[in-house]
Amino acid sequence: MKQIVQTEDAPKAIGPYSQAVIHGGVIYVSGQIPLDPATGQTVDGGIAEQTARVLENLKAVLEAAGSDLSKVLKTTVYLQDMTEFPSMNEVYGRYFQAGPPARSTVQAARLPRDVRVEIDAIAAAG
Repeated sequence: MKQIVQTEDAPKAIGPYSQAVIHGGVIYVSGQIPLDPATGQTVDGGIAEQTARVLENLKAVLEAAGSDLSKVLKTTVYLQDMTEFPSMNEVYGRYFQAGPPARSTVQAARLPRDVRVEIDAIAAAG
């Protein structure tokens, strides 16, 4: 049986999807974009600020699911511009220092709300 995860500490879903779903001991976190959960607006700044906000949103969803960043198994990073990879990667590395998850990074033609970065994740529950 699947369990739906929702928290006010991350942006509300802006479509017919859940922030995360837990099934079989695995948490599937929907793509997070750099929206401030308090205002629903995109954070100011460049790729570094946007990446930090995305990872804070991801962290909040995982915490609501009873997990944390240390239990992330796999992420997918979607970048608007692959030339921003080094800056994104530097911020990303601060959140995943020990035993980082598997990761794919791709350049997307366009992301929701024209943000620079979106990240989804798969994590172990509990």
